[in-house]
Amino acid sequence: MDISHRRTKSDMISSMPARRYSTREARAAYVDRRLEELYPNPAIPLDHRDAYTLLVAVVLSAQCTDKRVNLTTPALFALADTPEKMAQVPVAKILEIIRPCGLSPQKSRAISELSRLIVERHGGKVPATFEELEALPGVGHKTASVVMSQAFGQPAFPVDTHIFRLAHRWRLSNGKSVEQTERDLKKLFPTERWNALHLRIIYYGREHCTARGCDGTICEICRHLRG
Repeated sequence: MDISHRRTKSDMISSMPARRYSTREARAAYVDRRLEELYPNPAIPLDHRDAYTLLVAVVLSAQCTDKRVNLTTPALFALADTPEKMAQVPVAKILEIIRPCGLSPQKSRAISELSRLIVERHGGKVPATFEELEALPGVGHKTASVVMSQAFGQPAFPVDTHIFRLAHRWRLSNGKSVEQTERDLKKLFPTERWNALHLRIIYYGREHCTARGCDGTICEICRHLRG
């Protein structure tokens, strides 16, 4: 008998994961299931008290670590933790406090101006729509998405550097932009999963599938999806 075409049991087993996760949908289902096991109740990594303090913290987090933001905001919020109070603080004073977060001149002006506009346009309440949030200084789509999902419980899928990297490593998206990656992920995962899932991916990207610590073959999920 010609045994050149015979396959051993180990051959068949080793080939199964590749077939099992040959589609984006299959990979997405596994990622969703495994991340929920690892992070059943993911906490918002930015310390905050309400929608306004979350908004300010997210603005500060641009090109800055959450750890640094959390070290900076207690002093800022001790000075002013409402739009009304912040609008009365000189920009120079805000700048002095938030300097460690980087991009402090732009961020201090944005925090001062968005606080003033929230008071003038929205009665001191953080607006709860994407359109109104993105009209505020320093608030782009990602910042608005975080606030909408984590402060107001509206479905959103903010894509940061961790999510962008992992979405490509796990072959969930081949989008060249954050916008396309967000669209791809929203198609793959049920709407009711978005808010927790984006946090789970961030935590996994920080703790396991880091930019330098994993090249797409080392962490558990990367190994599993490769077969």
